[in-house]
Amino acid sequence: MLWLWITLGVVGGLALIAVFVWFNNCCIKTARFDFETDRLQKNVKILHLSDLHGKSFGHKNERLIKKVVTEKPDVIVFTGDIVHRYTDNNKRVALELVSALSAAAPFVFISGNHEMRNAGYRFFRRDLKEAGAVVLDDCTADMCGITFAGLNCASRKNDTVYKLADSVADSPNIKILLAHMPQFLDKYKDLGFDFILSGHAHGGQWRIPFTGVGLYAPGQGVFPKLTAGVHARGKTKMIISRGLGNSEFPLRLFNRPEMIVIDFKKKF
Repeated sequence: MLWLWITLGVVGGLALIAVFVWFNNCCIKTARFDFETDRLQKNVKILHLSDLHGKSFGHKNERLIKKVVTEKPDVIVFTGDIVHRYTDNNKRVALELVSALSAAAPFVFISGNHEMRNAGYRFFRRDLKEAGAVVLDDCTADMCGITFAGLNCASRKNDTVYKLADSVADSPNIKILLAHMPQFLDKYKDLGFDFILSGHAHGGQWRIPFTGVGLYAPGQGVFPKLTAGVHARGKTKMIISRGLGNSEFPLRLFNRPEMIVIDFKKKF
């Protein structure tokens, strides 16, 4: 009888661990940020996604799509690493998601380091456009009274971001830079952008409970400072997505996948 109770305890414990791990990796959290502005004619809602890495939340990402569509965003922004590798499954998951979400709102995409890892990105970029994405690699677009500038991840170390900043300097709109890697914040902060949207850090992968401190992020090392939330530098605010999927590191702990909703509210 003792062995039965021990076995039941072990099985129950393992089941709880499995549920905990599943919850931390598969239940999407929505983070919300509101900003008042007198530079818009009406309220604008931006939905920010990042770092899917080929992951699917339900059949054909139906759970993710439902959460996004329910928000009724004016613009959907994806800041890189929608794929992990250029396998047929990764590309299929990504393109199905883009097709579904671009039917709900304009879908703006920039590349991440995982798109840059393979010479096939120029073909995948074509596929993204055919699926409905507005690919802003090293170019700009005006949507809903907001000027978006997108930085190709391969351009992060050259002067392209300065050229992008110059090209939108005279815009009276809210100016948003889309840049995959947050660790270059100090390079971007004085370029005249009001906001920067980034991903890449995966929230530090494992976060220390009740502290908001992540353990590791690529490009920042251990205990990184730029992994999630809003970070202000002068007049510029960077908003970092914790992302949706995983890459080489297989699990998240105390760090659920994240969808960000940014509400720009017209000041009266």
